[in-house]
Amino acid sequence: MNTDPVPLSGAGFQREPAELYRRMRQDHGSVVPVLLDGDVPAWLVVGYRELHQVTGDPVTFSRDSDLWNQWDTLPDDWPLLPMIGRKQPSILYTVGERHRVRAAMISDALEAVSAHELRALAERFADELLDAVCGRGAADLIAQYAMLLPVRVLARLYGFSEEEGPALVTALNDMIDGQERAIAGQRHLGVSMARLLAERAAAPADDVASRMLAAEGGFTHEEIAQDLMVMLAAGHQPTADWIGNSLRLMLTDDRFAASLFGGRDSVAAAMNEVLWEDTPTQNVAGRWATRDVRLGGRALRAGDLVLLGLQGANDDPQIRTHGSALTGGNNAHFSFGHGEHRCPFPAQEIAEVIARTGIEVVLDRLPDIDLAAPAASLTRRPSPWLRGLTELPVQFTPIPPRGGTPQ
Repeated sequence: MNTDPVPLSGAGFQREPAELYRRMRQDHGSVVPVLLDGDVPAWLVVGYRELHQVTGDPVTFSRDSDLWNQWDTLPDDWPLLPMIGRKQPSILYTVGERHRVRAAMISDALEAVSAHELRALAERFADELLDAVCGRGAADLIAQYAMLLPVRVLARLYGFSEEEGPALVTALNDMIDGQERAIAGQRHLGVSMARLLAERAAAPADDVASRMLAAEGGFTHEEIAQDLMVMLAAGHQPTADWIGNSLRLMLTDDRFAASLFGGRDSVAAAMNEVLWEDTPTQNVAGRWATRDVRLGGRALRAGDLVLLGLQGANDDPQIRTHGSALTGGNNAHFSFGHGEHRCPFPAQEIAEVIARTGIEVVLDRLPDIDLAAPAASLTRRPSPWLRGLTELPVQFTPIPPRGGTPQ
């Protein structure tokens, strides 16, 4: 078994990471030694059964980042700190009974979102975004559509004004990309959340932030602000990439041609196939070993960081054959995680409504839409964490805008 660590970066993630994960599994097995930015060591779990074991055993594989045995080696400006923070008072790093109470509070706040309001907001914002480009006959459905829709819907549901949306998009992307702007992006989000909570504490409204403030459990404003940041980050970029990756699939795969020309029958199938084959959230940090333990034939030390290889596990040949049609109505993928720290079901439902609405509005309004560039020329962001297109250029017959702005 190869013991040389694999850099978790590079052009392979921009081109075909599925092939990269297969090579990792072939060379290293189901648990791969990897290096993060700055040559920081970690383990990437790409085996389906091993990932199920890690996410289902919070005693051995904890979410408590204070356990990490690498903290003394990291610089203060390490770009992945926003993603792997120490002593962050968010639900991501809360464990035990406190986590269960906190997760219930978040689920309740999201579950109270009106399904009718959610769908109406998504449709109206989608129409407004298409109104800005529909008369031109060409658009980039990533920068001009998918990257704008989820955060605009979520920001309004959470309690932000529409005007704050563009700056939130920029800050979120900077933080998630884990590059030199990551810390500044995190800072902007923190200031924005603190301001929102101060406003809602003084004047509650019918929004997620107000419901979280009113919940029992003694949660501080800082805890709620951190959770709102997590919810916005986890809800925006993966949903934007879900829209972009699904539209790419439907525009490049003949199986979905009927949907592009007058039907919605295959939208759900395309979205589910993306969660298996091209999931927006490729890898997640992480869990920490609470003791020395063996996993997938590897000897992990107490305090080692374990990264969740969601896409690698989805493609594990132990549970499927490469190229098989293990998609359709099968939802046993890891794209929303697993165990007590998986994405809450109300959050999954909100993301699905936004993504599906966004796709359906495009198909309804631009029925002759087609790629404006060769499929092979489409490129991805070079991130090991999230997989999304840099652009999706399309062309279509120009149409007049419908008009109307969400109030």
